[in-house]
Formats: sequence, C-alpha cells, structure tokens
Amino acid sequence: MQKIFDNCYALDERCYDKFNLTEDILMEHAAEAMERHIRHLDEKAHHVLIVAGPGNNGADGIALARLLYGDFEISLFLPYGAKSFMAKTQLSRLRQFGCEPVETMPSQADIVVDALFGAGLSKPLDTTAIEVIDRLNGMEAHKIACDIPTGIDPKGNPHPIAFKADTTVTMGALKTALFNDHAKPYTGEIVVANLGLSRRLYERHTNLFLLEEKDFNPPFRTDPSSHKGTFGHLCVVAGGKKGAAVLCGSAALRFGAGLVTLLCDRHITDLPASLMQSSTLPETVSAIAMGMGMGYEYDPVLIETKILKEDIPLLLDADMCHVPWIKPLLENCSKTIVTPHPKEFSTLLATLGIDDVDVATIQRDRFGWATRFSEVYPDTVLILKGANTLVAHKGMVYVNPLGTPVLSQAGSGDVLSGLVASLLAQGYAPLNAALNGTLAHTLCARNYKGANFSATAEDLIEEIRWLGES
Repeated sequence: MQKIFDNCYALDERCYDKFNLTEDILMEHAAEAMERHIRHLDEKAHHVLIVAGPGNNGADGIALARLLYGDFEISLFLPYGAKSFMAKTQLSRLRQFGCEPVETMPSQADIVVDALFGAGLSKPLDTTAIEVIDRLNGMEAHKIACDIPTGIDPKGNPHPIAFKADTTVTMGALKTALFNDHAKPYTGEIVVANLGLSRRLYERHTNLFLLEEKDFNPPFRTDPSSHKGTFGHLCVVAGGKKGAAVLCGSAALRFGAGLVTLLCDRHITDLPASLMQSSTLPETVSAIAMGMGMGYEYDPVLIETKILKEDIPLLLDADMCHVPWIKPLLENCSKTIVTPHPKEFSTLLATLGIDDVDVATIQRDRFGWATRFSEVYPDTVLILKGANTLVAHKGMVYVNPLGTPVLSQAGSGDVLSGLVASLLAQGYAPLNAALNGTLAHTLCARNYKGANFSATAEDLIEEIRWLGES
C-alpha cells in the first residue's frame, strides 16, 4: 500500500527547510529518474525529443536533456521559452555543452518526453499546447510524462486534452490526479522518482492510499476442524432480476462463504445445486446482500425486524441506492458496505439528502465526493466503482488501480458484491472485506486468459478458484 497526496508542494518545502535539500538538488534527482528509465528502454532507441515548458516542469526536462546529451540525439523544443529561474539556469548549463534548443519540433523520434506543464495546471491548455500535445500523441514513439501528463488538471481531468504517456515518472510521491478515472487512459505505467531521500522521509501523513496486488489477503482456511458453519452464512435478497442474485451468490460461495441462501418469495428455477433458497431469513445468517437486480421493491418486515434490530453485516448495492429505507440502514447499522457505480452514487447522494449532483460532476472529482460521503456516513464503507475503484471509510480513501476492460461487462458488479459480501459473512471487518473484495475482483480480471472482450461474469467467478495461487 502506497501513500497518495493531492500535491507535493508542502513535501518539497519540507525538504528545503528541514533537510537543506535545495530545489536544484531535487530537480537533479527528478531528471536522473527519467534518465534511468530511458537508458533501460530498447537499446535501439537513439533520438529523444524533449518538449519542455517555461516553468520548473520544463526545467526537469532541460536537465534531462543535459544528462542524455552525448549518448543520444537530443531535440529539445521550448514552445514557450524558459521563464522560471530554474528553467533559465538549466538551459544555461545545457548550453555550456553546446546543445541548443531546436527551432521547430521534429515530426518523429524514438522517445518523446513531455515536460511541458505537469502538475498544477490551473487553466485549459491554449492553442499552442493543444497543437503540440496533439502532434506528440500522433507520434509512434515511447512516450514519457514528467510528473503528470500535460493537460491533466489537479483533479485528474483532461483540460481539454492530455498527453498520452506509456510511462509517467512522477516526482517524489503519487498524486491523486494520476488516479481519477479520466486520467487512466493517459498515465500508462506510473513510476515514482526518488528526489534524494527515502520516500519514508519525504512523505508525511495522508488520508489517501494506493492498493497493490500484495495487499490482497485471500480467505485461506487454516483450521483442520472447520465446517461450513465456520465460514458464515450469506443471504442474498433476490428481486425481479434473479440472475443478478445468482451471480452474487455464486461468487460468494466460490470465495469461501460456508453457505449461501437466496431469499425470494417465489421459487427460482434452474438454481445451481450449491445455492440454497428460502422465503424467510434463516436464523444462522451472518451477513445479508441486497439490491442487485432487486428493483425498487423491498421487504420492510425484513428491514424492521431483523436488519435494524440485530445489526447484521450488510452489503447494499444497485437498486438499494433508490430506496428511502437506505437512510435508516446507514444511520443505524454499524457493519454496512454500499457499492454504487457513479450513476447509482448520484442517486444515493440525492436519496440521502447530501447533494443533487450529476454523474459528470462526480467523475470530475471522485476523490472529493467519496470523501464527502465518508464524512457524512463515517461508519459506512463506500465502494465507488470505476476504472480506479475507490474505497472510502472514516475519511480515508483507498484506490484500487488494477481494474481492466475485462470488467466492462454486465454482471461484473454482481460478482463484486458477492466477493465482498462473502468476506462479510466470513467475519471480515467491513473495511477489510471491501479492500480484499475489490482486489479479488480486479485480480480475477487480470488473470483471465481470453480476449478482453470475451469475459462474462461466470468467467470471473471461475477465476476466483485460482486467487492466491503462485
């Protein structure tokens, strides 16, 4: 798990004040990190085009040109000149080597480095920048972004377009702008550059964290005397679209729940033999999942007599975001997870009276809206689904960046609900259930061997059996 920050300005200032590491020293290390990455690329790559802006992001690029000059053919293009003190200083140093910026940008190179604006973009790109980025994106080259791809604003949105990198070498620490859904097509692989001191010393307190594959903790069984009751009894409320409940229940059973029962007042035909069904809530229930395929009908007796009174661990998905009863559930149940996609989250915010906001607004600031929900309902764990799924709890936000297009399929969300609810039933705390369930979901997608357009929800469920295998 790695730390994430909205920006690194305060972290840099601390380096200046506490460690006497000057701006120049940090910049040298930033350039060296990009240099190392370039030198480890294809040895046939020779021509490096560096497009540098007028400020300190550009100064990083100019310093990189100096480090590579002599071993590579360097084209340094400065569409705005060098304006900041460090940009002018780095350009003066480069000229001592006899290397001058080019007057016009080459049409092709082996490696392209975007050091135009990076972090802190506060206004839309002008026509010059748009033209430059558009030309760079059209080149067949390995593309590297310095700190943050130019055009990505501090919230992680193209403004209005952005450089499409194969690799982003971000300076000092990870930034939230790199992990908004809208930024994902532009960042490529993200590498953190050490700026002259350990990240443990550079980084400070944060409420934002990046999940990694190594954070996944599968529910392996270690007790040789265990039985099905040891691993919990999940009840899935089945509504009008019963297939969603079947997918949820099947995923939960495959992920280790000891018993899964579908609750429905009508008989479900062709139910998998391993899934039970009942018209009443079993006494042995250890967690409940509801909302997937449910429609807007709900059983007030179940809510009033069982869930609210007994505080049963609860996963609320999909249609539950539309039901007014979700408000007392979130206010009174202490072990609750809610799993909306952005459109459902928009509805949920309105249902709860938090705000009336559309999907586009949410997607422009996913971190902000997830945090706001968590502040209003700190005891509820939010899983805000997306290309980079967010898990929010008590003001902390965790990002799962491992999702792939394999998950862009009907039923994928029902499988996620089953994974998370299975862990709830097995006794995981809600936050741990959410973190491990979302990681399992994305790892199933990554492990899928077929064409990425061909996966079904059933394929994801089959992949569960291999999780945690070496």
